[in-house]
Amino acid sequence: MTEVLHLSATAGRLDAVLAELTGVSRSQVAGWIEAGAVLVNDRVAAKSSVKLKGGEALRVTPPPLPDATVEPENIPLDIIFEDEHLIAVNKPPGMVTHPAPGVHSGTLVNALLGRVSLPEQEGFDGAEGFRPGIVHRLDRDTSGVIVVAKTVAAHAKLAAAFKDRETQKTYLAIAAGTWKADRPVQVDAPIGRHATARQRMTVGGVQAREAQTLFTPLAAHPDGHGRTLALVQAQPRTGRTHQIRVHLAHLGSPILGDSVYGRESQFIDRQALHALKLVIPHPVSGDLLTLEAAPPDDLLEAWVACGGELPRQFMK
Repeated sequence: MTEVLHLSATAGRLDAVLAELTGVSRSQVAGWIEAGAVLVNDRVAAKSSVKLKGGEALRVTPPPLPDATVEPENIPLDIIFEDEHLIAVNKPPGMVTHPAPGVHSGTLVNALLGRVSLPEQEGFDGAEGFRPGIVHRLDRDTSGVIVVAKTVAAHAKLAAAFKDRETQKTYLAIAAGTWKADRPVQVDAPIGRHATARQRMTVGGVQAREAQTLFTPLAAHPDGHGRTLALVQAQPRTGRTHQIRVHLAHLGSPILGDSVYGRESQFIDRQALHALKLVIPHPVSGDLLTLEAAPPDDLLEAWVACGGELPRQFMK
């Protein structure tokens, strides 16, 4: 059970003050701050080195530590590619990538452990959950291509490739706001955690980091209510949390069905976002590996139900 603490701060660095008040290590406190679990006077703390003058009200919601033991589960998976170094899966919507506080079963990691061995020494992180082999993540309700390392060496190589932007990611989304562009749109807007809504990200925000996404409209049509919907290809250059969702909301065109950055939809019961293609250097050979997952029926059917016509490449 998560414990909520109301503390009256003394002067000093935020992480040092909290470590003294709570009796935990400064590194663990830093993890809380990074996760947006610490508020100073009801605003999310920007960083561990924030200087407190004394008298500030601190609210801390420490995330519970997950169990490092995760049970293998017999869950069917749509395998795109597999060799002795990595496995690529077409993740269905509704599946969490790895166990985390409050989610211990039914995840992609549970399903993978039911069929392959994953590098456990890369796995347990008290703040983030048990994530063996995971080098990147998809939101629970985002479908599509995700790649997982099967060895420690492959994990290190793939993680470096994502960090150094040697990968190419392509997504498909339905933008359901006031889309006006008839040509590619490059968004260069830093993303950080929302100052008060800790589970949300926003342009600007706390600890904002650079974020770039190229959006290319594939089809568009008016929805009859003064708005223009678009079937959009998104190519993020960076990999910030909720990046595509935040950038489309920033453009005034949140993703259809996105209840966090837009609103729910009668046409689809999740955000209409799919990881269509991922190009990565193979962790051993270095050859480029192209991994693709066709758009799921719910997303295509939502587009048609909204009055759109499918581009030729998505017709079955």
